[in-house]
Amino acid sequence: MPNKGISIRWVSEAGHIELRHQRDLDRHSVCGIFGLVTKNGPVDADQVDRLTDLVAHRGPDGRGVRVNGNVGLGHRRLAIIDLTDDGAQPMRDTRVPIWITYNGEIYNYLELRAELETLGFVFYTASDTEVLLAAYVCWGENCLERFNGMWSFAIHDERDNTLFCARDRFGVKPFYYVNMATQFAFGSEIRQLLPLIERPVADDDLVSDFLVCGLTDHTNRTFFKGIEKLPPGHRMRVDVSTGRVDIERYYLLVPRLKVTDEENAAQLLRGLLDDAIRLRLRSDVRVGTCLSGGLDSSSVATLAARRYGSMSSERFFAITAVSEQATNNEEAYAAEIAAKSELNWLRTRPSYEDFASTAEALLEVQEEPFAGPSIMMQYEVMKTARSNGVIVLLDGQGGDETLLGYHRYYAAWLLDHFQRAGVRKFLSAFGEAMRAGIPPRRLLMYLFGAGSAGLRAAFYRLRYTFLKKPDLPESLRRFSRKTRDAQQMQVLEITETNLPMLLRFEDKNSMRFGIETRLPFLDYRFVEFALTLPTGIKLNKGWAKWPLRAAMQDLLPASIVWRKDKIGFAAPDQLWLSRHSPAMYDKVIGSTLLARYVDMGAVQRKFHRLDLGMRWRLYCVALWGERFRVGAP
Repeated sequence: MPNKGISIRWVSEAGHIELRHQRDLDRHSVCGIFGLVTKNGPVDADQVDRLTDLVAHRGPDGRGVRVNGNVGLGHRRLAIIDLTDDGAQPMRDTRVPIWITYNGEIYNYLELRAELETLGFVFYTASDTEVLLAAYVCWGENCLERFNGMWSFAIHDERDNTLFCARDRFGVKPFYYVNMATQFAFGSEIRQLLPLIERPVADDDLVSDFLVCGLTDHTNRTFFKGIEKLPPGHRMRVDVSTGRVDIERYYLLVPRLKVTDEENAAQLLRGLLDDAIRLRLRSDVRVGTCLSGGLDSSSVATLAARRYGSMSSERFFAITAVSEQATNNEEAYAAEIAAKSELNWLRTRPSYEDFASTAEALLEVQEEPFAGPSIMMQYEVMKTARSNGVIVLLDGQGGDETLLGYHRYYAAWLLDHFQRAGVRKFLSAFGEAMRAGIPPRRLLMYLFGAGSAGLRAAFYRLRYTFLKKPDLPESLRRFSRKTRDAQQMQVLEITETNLPMLLRFEDKNSMRFGIETRLPFLDYRFVEFALTLPTGIKLNKGWAKWPLRAAMQDLLPASIVWRKDKIGFAAPDQLWLSRHSPAMYDKVIGSTLLARYVDMGAVQRKFHRLDLGMRWRLYCVALWGERFRVGAP
């Protein structure tokens, strides 16, 4: 389907505004933002142009740049709602002199628009961007509390000459920034900020944390020293005159209500998920879903297909990445859902050759190292969606973090039984967990190993003696202290140790192909409700995510509702990395950056005896250093 694009450039020079249009057809990319504030003179409009266009892949349907004095705003547009040129950005409010560049979707914009209209606001477009601006005019910074969606934006408020920037509650949309002596800049991707710093330099702590255990995105820093992220649930105010930057939290993840009845919990949970999906189906372009065949993606696909069928004459699209390794494959489960919900089911089956030829490009897309090749499966799903005209994809990301879907939560659950009813109840619960498919060895590991930061740190030091800094990351030390409390573990995983990493992978993979992904399980109402549920309901009779299983058992096949295993879009790591090891070895041994963090002689002697995860991490850091020309401090 051809795209009609528009390019706009605004430049204010002594009251003169230049407007330039440029139309382009069939350009595939996605939504991206950029901003620049200079502290010692006017902004260079051409520089704002260039750095905005470094994320042209995020925005196929239009581009705009506005420069006024020492402030420049840029935008690349992916048109999802209001496909006319009326939705172009940077956009000015019709009432007051404020301008916005914005990436994301406010899903409840229709409800907010109706409320604002009763307060006297008049709207001239059908876009959610205009609603966002009106909400800011009406409620100021408190407008953030009213939004249900994902967002990363900056508003230049000319009334007090400040930039008001904000990121959504859980950080679905990225916001990178640099704050230097002469300028402040932000962007949707790191590549927009690299030309502004003297040279790319590695953050030693983050590289070391990654090499030890694959942890990423657990701080507000990036792998590039000096480039940071606005934390999820935070807002920023930049004084354009002085360059002062103030950041504060506006959202804190806390339980909002108490539900103790199992049946009622399942019913309420399904209602919240269904409504989250209803909001996320709002689009003026084709919508589909990712479908792995697991409980989360099957629930989203089933509920979405039911609603989509009442709105569209075409079948709902679902896309599955199929592993070429039969033991690591959920295709049969996905096929059940595709048949039951009459989906337009698309499959992609990447081979080792696909992986080998894409690995370096995938690293460039991600911009920072990542812990394994499985994100290539997601990358292939996004590519398949775009080639079939599916511009918006729902996804089941967040279901495990909100409903205790990981085995590590069983330690807190078992200890809760022990504390409430003693050894007999503990042993009974242990047996229930085994019958639900959890191996006893894994239960014991989380009970006695994961809760001890000292034991875990000693394990890494003994296993990876060639690392110069084999310290356990501070985030994992905190996590170890939380393993006795499931709710505290959840908050840490959602805000720090797990979800931020997954959201970064998803954003970069989808945006590479001009795909907007929407995550019903991260509707803030759903997250807050799930966090409130007692551990005994979320983990019931040994079954993880019990409320979702109970809520969906009348719609999903029993083979999926009561599955004991979990695979997802897993790559055939053993197959791919074993075959790729010679190429990985060559890249590792030739890396001058990597030599800063490891004893290269020891790595050279034992590389092919290392576990595949470590081989990949070494390779990924070497490749990252090469692709981005990263130096040591």
